[in-house]
Amino acid sequence: MPQADQAAALRSTLRTVNDLACWVSEVAFAHGVPREYELRKHTYPRLKAEGLGAQAAQHTIKKVRDAYTTLKANIRAGNLGKEGSRRRRKADSKPITFRPEAAQPYDDRCLSWQYDQQTVSIWTTSGRLKYVRFSCSADALKVLQQCRKGESDLIERDGVFYLIATCEVPEAESYEPDGFIGVDLGIVNIATTSTGYLAAGRQLNRYRKRQVALRAKLQRKRTKSARRRLKERSRREARHVKNTNHIIAKTIVTEAERTGRGLSLEELKGIRNRVRLRKPQRVALHAWAFAQLGDFIVYKAKRAGVPLVFVDPGYTSQTCAECGHVDKRNRVDQGCFICRGCGVVAHADRNASHNIATRGESVWNAGRESRAPATR
Repeated sequence: MPQADQAAALRSTLRTVNDLACWVSEVAFAHGVPREYELRKHTYPRLKAEGLGAQAAQHTIKKVRDAYTTLKANIRAGNLGKEGSRRRRKADSKPITFRPEAAQPYDDRCLSWQYDQQTVSIWTTSGRLKYVRFSCSADALKVLQQCRKGESDLIERDGVFYLIATCEVPEAESYEPDGFIGVDLGIVNIATTSTGYLAAGRQLNRYRKRQVALRAKLQRKRTKSARRRLKERSRREARHVKNTNHIIAKTIVTEAERTGRGLSLEELKGIRNRVRLRKPQRVALHAWAFAQLGDFIVYKAKRAGVPLVFVDPGYTSQTCAECGHVDKRNRVDQGCFICRGCGVVAHADRNASHNIATRGESVWNAGRESRAPATR
């Protein structure tokens, strides 16, 4: 919550360091992206001459080097397409650029926190700014005081400045689970558990369709007011989805903690590359925030001490949870499961969640230490 003159200094600092980061990126690209120490020899003198402090210059160089490391990792993992694809060539054929308001890392020598006064002292290109106020919830302030560790990032978003602090929150001690709750993730039903909880995706999917239609309508107008409305609505859909996933994750973890059971999740990494869908269905698949929901469940489970395992999702929707019969025809449609072996009729996603729970228990039993008495 900086004052007007403080905000101007912070904004100028972000633009300066990100402009110089773009220059460092060009130098790195021209020299074949050398290691950080080698890159420092090519760029550090100019960064100092441009008014950056020693720590700010080091962080700018490190930020660029880390960006190239991330790019190479994404290429190796296939996240930018296959070798020779247009997207991959475009990403690998030119230097990385940084937005004017992109995040800039600060360590404890560039940034100090005064928790009682809720102020910070922060380095800028205009000098050290003291008594810059910040706001957060009471719970966040408690976590900040007890668990903050390492660097913090300064970022500007829609004219508002944020300090993103890194906190190492200790994990609760995990208990011995009395069974497992299987969680089946999907698009029509966002999450279905083996205990009966079902988070339907109808409302969220309708919300997404409305947002897509509204954005298209405003983009066709091409007026100043339409552009202003588009800017006001930017990231609104992402915030709504994130809030929905937080609520679902908290509900699932709370149920597991209350009943003393563990959680069994599907390992869905790479599903977008494996699944082949028609064009109208691709939007729904790529808007599916399953990874975010999974991450929320994982970190909430760790904080609550709830045991959690990942299992292979293969054939969980085609396997009968009662008799174990596997048949593609068992899945009659999206919501109905009829076993060709024993004739049981069940909700398809709930049947899959029971299979996931069974696999989770098997994985847990295979990985834990034996409690059988030693034989002589």
